[in-house]
Amino acid sequence: MSAGFDSAGVGGTLANEQKLSLGDKLLRLNWLVALLICVLGAIGCAMLYSAGDGGWDPWARRQLVRFAAGFVVMLVIALISIRVWMRLAYVIYFASFALLVAVEVMGQVGMGAQRWINLGFMQLQPSELMKVATVLALARYFHGTSLEEIGRLTRLILPLALVLAPTALVLQQPDLGTALMLMMVAGAIFFVAGVRLWKFAIVIAGGLAAIPVAWQFLHGYQRERILTFLDPSRDPLGAGYHITQSTIALGSGGLFGRGFGQGTQSHLNFLPERQTDFIFTMLAEEFGLIGGLTLIGLFGLLIAAGSIIGLRSYSQFGRLLAIGLATNLFLYVFINIAMVTGRIPVVGVPLPLISYGGTAMLTVMVSVGLILSVSIHRDQRISRHTLDGEM
Repeated sequence: MSAGFDSAGVGGTLANEQKLSLGDKLLRLNWLVALLICVLGAIGCAMLYSAGDGGWDPWARRQLVRFAAGFVVMLVIALISIRVWMRLAYVIYFASFALLVAVEVMGQVGMGAQRWINLGFMQLQPSELMKVATVLALARYFHGTSLEEIGRLTRLILPLALVLAPTALVLQQPDLGTALMLMMVAGAIFFVAGVRLWKFAIVIAGGLAAIPVAWQFLHGYQRERILTFLDPSRDPLGAGYHITQSTIALGSGGLFGRGFGQGTQSHLNFLPERQTDFIFTMLAEEFGLIGGLTLIGLFGLLIAAGSIIGLRSYSQFGRLLAIGLATNLFLYVFINIAMVTGRIPVVGVPLPLISYGGTAMLTVMVSVGLILSVSIHRDQRISRHTLDGEM
């Protein structure tokens, strides 16, 4: 029997669960994680206030309301047993997948991409929700699979399908950044679940060999972004404009920055999309290298806390869920900062809790709520045989 599985039955697990009153759950809540979320949310609202030239509108006020609502959602999710989330994992996955399909039929087009569904009060981006849903589904699948079974290639067909199906739809939108995140998060879960390294080597080698073929299927603007990344000077007023202005803003911030609301590149409108993709650049210009490193440090603490919660979980489902979601958060931060500093091509991934956006905020708060649920219910033992009986 693989690590993470145990012989506790339904009765024993439910008995342990009944001992946790609401007060007990609140005491077991990881308040460091909750505090980090509040600090990051406050920084995000402050930067959007600055991006609005010292005004709550058009971005800061809405972001504050979304954060407050998201924080409540996070706490509610955290108090619900991970056994409930395990039972709902496939339901959530297929509901999110249905929303992805709906984007193809009734999705809103913006900036050349069809990624959103108009709900009236917000623009929903199902591909963001799919990141969480895929982690849930893979954690559920591998919880019910022993290490011996994971060693068989046939047992990897279904989880691969769970990843590749939404990835194909996301690429159709097109959204290369989200598609890459889905595959990388899935790769992390496969690794933690016990898939052998030689299988990763085969997949990576196949991916590298397919690059010339994949290049032919990229959209024109995607090819241009990659070529501009390799040589930003090739089109400084066109495709290279974003990264050129971002680099100038980062350099002008120096060690301590120009001061809150005093960034010239952002407030004189040289820096594009300062409220979303390039908000880290604006923060670094106003608060300098010290401010940028402080923000990275806060994210590092949050990601480390999420990973430790996963490692301490008694159940394989909880372990894979927390580590998968912490990996997803890491990729958000890494890709956004690497993008605006010119380390990777521009792919349009927001900085969690800092960038303006409703669906991204909801996705992050749901993710953190699930991680906190794993923390609160870390002592729950969910046997593989119990899971099979519930199928």
